[in-house]
Amino acid sequence: MKLSLVILITLLSTLRCFAGTIVGTARAEAKAELGDSPKGGKYDSRKFKFVEKIDYSELTDFVIYIDQPITNAPPAAPKTLQVVTQRDAVFRPHVLPVLAGTTVEWPNKDDIFHNVFSMSESNPFDLGLYKDPEVKKVQFKNPGRVDVFCSIHSQMNCVILVLQNPFYAVTDKSGRFQIANVPAGTYRLKAWHERLPADIKEVVVPENGEVQVQFTLSVKGLPKY
Repeated sequence: MKLSLVILITLLSTLRCFAGTIVGTARAEAKAELGDSPKGGKYDSRKFKFVEKIDYSELTDFVIYIDQPITNAPPAAPKTLQVVTQRDAVFRPHVLPVLAGTTVEWPNKDDIFHNVFSMSESNPFDLGLYKDPEVKKVQFKNPGRVDVFCSIHSQMNCVILVLQNPFYAVTDKSGRFQIANVPAGTYRLKAWHERLPADIKEVVVPENGEVQVQFTLSVKGLPKY
């Protein structure tokens, strides 16, 4: 048993010696004909002045991940228990990427009932009505996007992005990301956002050092009709 552990540690150390880091940025932009913000129309009229317009420069929660099976690294175990909290009738965080097999806990910190459910094909579930101190959990076994809602409160929603390998990152407030200890090789790197078409780039990760990637997501390349 001790010998096997030594071999595993040696293998992991060897792999880290031939692993690089993916760093870069991700941002969103409006369609070219609109510029940085929607134009035209009577947004100052009584009818539309309360309509919320998207500020593309303020979009956050980009998830960057390797979109393919990883065959040159040991199988990754899911991270410890992840948590999405219900507070002030909001799911926090709004976007949570997890490795397939991860269990997510859903505490309700409001003094009212909530119901957590999803109709996703990959991981459907319904936790029913509950409130504090009861806490419920869901294990996300299958890769895919899982849109989650509360059946009582229409504004409550979040996204669990279930991924097939541990090489992913969420951008910070400045749009920067870093994915460390990636085995050397060529990969499909995807930038994802819930409101925009994904962007995919091929990256070559060196045996050591960094490779830099910049993503710009926009509503482009979709059929007109």
